[in-house]
Order: sequence, then structure tokens, then C-alpha cells
Amino acid sequence: MSKDIRIKKGLNIKLIGEAEKTTSKAALSNVYAINLQDFHGITPKMLVKPGAEVKAGEPLFYNKNMEDMLFVSPVSGELIEVVRGARRKILSLKILADKSQESIEHPVISLGNASAEEIKTLLLKSGCWPFVKQRPYDVIANPQQTPKAIFISAYVTSPLSADLNYSLRGKDKEIQAALTALSKLTPGKVHVSIAKSGESFFSGMDGIEKHSVSGPHPAGLVGTQINKIDPINKGEVVWTLAPHDLVIIGELLLTGKFNAERVIALVGSSVKAPKYYTTKIGAEVATFLYASGVNSENFRVINGDVLTGVKTKPEGHLGYYNNTVTAIPEGDDYELFGWNKPVFDKISSTRSLTFSWLQPQKKYDLNTNTNGEHRNFVLTGFYEEVFPMDIYPLQLLKACMIKDIDEMEQLGLYEVAPEDFSLTEFICVSKQPHQQIIREGLDLLYKEIG
Repeated sequence: MSKDIRIKKGLNIKLIGEAEKTTSKAALSNVYAINLQDFHGITPKMLVKPGAEVKAGEPLFYNKNMEDMLFVSPVSGELIEVVRGARRKILSLKILADKSQESIEHPVISLGNASAEEIKTLLLKSGCWPFVKQRPYDVIANPQQTPKAIFISAYVTSPLSADLNYSLRGKDKEIQAALTALSKLTPGKVHVSIAKSGESFFSGMDGIEKHSVSGPHPAGLVGTQINKIDPINKGEVVWTLAPHDLVIIGELLLTGKFNAERVIALVGSSVKAPKYYTTKIGAEVATFLYASGVNSENFRVINGDVLTGVKTKPEGHLGYYNNTVTAIPEGDDYELFGWNKPVFDKISSTRSLTFSWLQPQKKYDLNTNTNGEHRNFVLTGFYEEVFPMDIYPLQLLKACMIKDIDEMEQLGLYEVAPEDFSLTEFICVSKQPHQQIIREGLDLLYKEIG
């Protein structure tokens, strides 16, 4: 097991609009929302009805398939709306926040003496368990299973993502408490990957196995690190967490309160003054977006980074797992003969008609235009140049498309999540939705085998 991971395959996407290292407090949001699409595979059963008063940390619903798994309110206030879709499927919950906030308090446990079951019970009861994800299937972890290891990536390579050393500074105690608790939930190790060069706030943490990582994106994705450190075989389970979620877990363990506060990076070339904001999960994006100003009216807001984020509106709400909000120009214009002339203002993994390889440090102002239409898969070999896992990406995608479960298993679907194919989707000349294909393949595998 190597503690020094060097990734050679990949592609760094350098964009204009990186957040300046200064933090402001976002305006208080009137309404907070929990988007059920953030919890893939969960069937919610409501515990409160519209009009009910709730406190921060009070359960709103539970997982129908696992009643102990609770999902809680980020703020205290009134549940004013349950937004439903087709067949009355719950899409989101909206809470009108109180001016003065009240929180549910849980008993503080002694981490030194607490058992794994006590820690699991507290995380489930408090609403912190949804921060724990599992592979295979990239869903919220099953607390009845025991993972062979837990993985956390503190090496960020996604375009314009938040600088963790800045956004998490001053949270050492909370992060250490979370790591101590997590180390009791697995017989294996808690693997934390940090940048090979530079300092990391994880360097001084105890109870973890540190790995130094270098290389282009997707070296910072936890899936890439799992593949290089301890690959997943059939029948095995690993858990993953994001560093910014450790803060909420750690604060719960130390204080007994669920604090949904989060430092997020507002980034992108459509933002006049990209910077960091202190806000809460579910807050209205407009409360910090317009405080920084926008360059035009024709832009797209993305909950997350440009490769894996979800399109939203300025009046939309911060996603449950996100610590980045991106605003870039909407690509609804087209270039005449754009396919037949040299290109100097776009990024490409090839050298045909595109000259980004001559200026590796240049930052680009890209928009959402796909620069082509959806078409059949063509065999190019480009995916393998940016896909660092020991997996055949094109063959796995095709196996998912034809729903060949045996091929999916043999080609390594257990190891991957949709985000692992975000870069191949970016460079795809066939404009295929790779992340959606992988998600549908995982869902099928989970339904048949999981």
C-alpha cells in the first residue's frame, strides 16, 4: 500500500473566477430548503406536517427502508411547504426560518470510551449519518454493514473548488473529534489523502493513515485514491466522507448540537468578486450570489463545481453536500464554422485545432456550451488518457448502456461513482452523459444484487 500516490493521467481545467481568500457572512436566508435529490436512493417518510414548528436538528423525515436513519432541519422555523412531483414524490422541503434560532441538544459522549454502536446511534439520531457515503453504489452508507476502510480526500483538483486549508481553518478540534469517532467504525484504517506539496491541516491529525497525492484532476477524487490505495472487490464495502462534513459531525460530538453552518466558495467568471461566505445548508443562493455581483444576466448557477455540480437558479438553495457554488456564462450562442478553425480560447485533451497544450498555465473563461451535439459513441482512445483507474472506461459505459450486469461487475462498476466519469464526459467527442449512464448502471446493480 503506497503512501505516495502519483497520478499521471488526467487533465487540469484552469478557469477564471477563483475565490479570493476573504470571508463574509452571507445575508440570512428567509427560507431554507432540503432537496431530496441530494439523497439518492432514499424513500422519505415524513415525521412532520406543513405548518409544524421545528428546531434546528429536529428530524423532518426518515428513510423508509431504515427507520433509524433520520434527516433533520438545518434551522429552526416553520415547515411551510412539501414540494411534490409525479406520483406525489417528495422533491424538497421548505422551512421559513425564525429570527432567533433554537437547536435540539443531544447528550455529549466520551469519545475515548464510546463504542462503535454508541457512535452510530448518535450519528443516526442526530441527522449526521447522511454525510457518510459508501462504495459500491455511491449511496448513503448502510450502518448495519462494517466497512473495510474509510476514505477522505483533502486533496482538491476539481475546477475552482474551495481551498480546504482556508475554508476549514480553525476547525481542528471538530475534525479531530470526527476522525477519532470514525476510526472506531471500521476494523481497517481511516485513509486521508493530502497534497504532496504544501501544508495541510490534516498533517497533525491523529488516528489516520496519511497519503501524499500529486497529479492532475481527477487525482483529488476519492474514487481515484481508493483505486490506488485499497481497491474494492466484490462483497467489500468502504465509506467515504468530505472534509467539510467532518466539521458538522465533530461539532455534534463535542457540543451535542447539529450546526448546519458551512463556509462555501462562490466562484466563476460570471461573479464580479468571487470569495468565501459563511452560510448554512439549504440557504438561498441569492443571499450571497448578488452580494458579490454578477457580470451579466445570462449566466448559469451550478450547485457544486462545473464538472459534477447540478444546475440551479439564483433563487435556488445550497445543496446538502456542497461547499462550492459556481456561476459561469450560459453557452446558448454558436460560432459559425467553429468546428473548422483553430481554437485558442478552449481547453482540449487533444492537439487537433486546439492550442491549449501550448499554454498549460493559462486560465480560461468557458461557458456551458457543449460545442457539439449528442451522437453515437466513437472509438477514440481519449478516455484512457485522462482516466487513471485500472478500468476500461468505454467498455464499462457500454456495459451500463446495454444493462449487462455480468459485464458491469467484471469491468469494475463496484469501484466507481458518477463523479469518476465527469472528466471523460467533459472531453467526450460523442457528447454522451457519462455520469448519468454510470448512475443508472449503479442503480440497476444495486436493485439486482445490492
